[in-house]
Amino acid sequence: MTVSMETISPVRLKTLELEITGGCQLACTHCYASSSPQGTHGSMTLADWTRAISEAAGLGIPQVQLIGGEPTLHPRWVELVDHALGRGLAVEIYSNLFHVGRRAWDVFARDGVTLATSYYSDRAEEHDRITTRPGSHARTRANIVEACRRGIVVRAGVVGVLDGQRVQEARAELGAMGVVHVRVDRQRAFGRADGGAVPDPGELCGRCGTGRVAVLSDGSVCPCAISRFMACGNVKDQSLADVLASPEWRATVSRVPARAGGDPCDPDCLPALDGADCAPAEQQACDPAYADIPDKK
Repeated sequence: MTVSMETISPVRLKTLELEITGGCQLACTHCYASSSPQGTHGSMTLADWTRAISEAAGLGIPQVQLIGGEPTLHPRWVELVDHALGRGLAVEIYSNLFHVGRRAWDVFARDGVTLATSYYSDRAEEHDRITTRPGSHARTRANIVEACRRGIVVRAGVVGVLDGQRVQEARAELGAMGVVHVRVDRQRAFGRADGGAVPDPGELCGRCGTGRVAVLSDGSVCPCAISRFMACGNVKDQSLADVLASPEWRATVSRVPARAGGDPCDPDCLPALDGADCAPAEQQACDPAYADIPDKK
C-alpha cells in the first residue's frame, strides 16, 4: 500500500527538521538541545540521512531544515543539501553564522536554499552572555551583513532570555542590516533552560507534529526538535512513513496541548510565537511580553 501524508495525518507536514549534529561552537544558555563544542554528530550515517530525505520527498513534505547544534560542522552537510535539492526539496540551513567558509557561502547562495540564524541583542556583551562565547556577536553580525550583501535570503529568530534584554533593539538592528523575516520568542524550559525540571509538554507551542516533524542525530523521530523528550520511533529501524502512520505516533502528538492560534516552531532553540507557517514570515510576536514590538511589514 502506498502511504501518503493524507493517510498519515489530516494536517500536511511542511517541514522535516534534520538535527544532524549536537556539535556547536557556542553553548547558548537556553539551548533546547544543550549543544556545545563537546557535542557529537550522533549515530546516523550519510545513508541514513539521505534515506530519510528521500522518504520525506516521497511523502510530499516540501522542505527540510538542517539544524543542530551547528549543521555546517557536520562533515557531510553539503552532500545532504545536494541530495535534498536533487529530490526537489527546498532547504533551510539554520546556522549560528559564527564561521562561514567559502564553500558554505557558495551553498547558501544556491537556488532552493535559504538561511536562518539566531540573534539576541544589538549589544555585543549581551549577545555574547547568552551564547557564552566572547566575540560571537561580532562574527554573527558581520556574516548576516555579508549574507544580505550577497542577496541570500536570511530569516532570524530573537529569543528573550535575559531580564531587560534588548529584544526590540535587536529586531530593529536586523531590519537595518537587511533582514526582513524576523521572529521573536521567549525562553522555554527545555534543555539548558529547564532548571532541572521534568520536561512539560505545556511549554511547547501547541502545533508540534502537525506542521513539522524532526529526526534527531540518533534517528529518533519526534514532533519537533524541541520536543525530543517525546521521541517515538526511529528511522534507522523503520521508514519515516511507518513511524508517522503508527498509533504510537498519533498518541505522542496528542500529548501536545492544543492552542488557539498556535503555529509550527522554529529550530532556533525555541518556538516562534508569530504567525509562522514554516516559511519566512514577519508577523508580530503574539507573546504579551513582546506586544510592543512593531511589525516589520
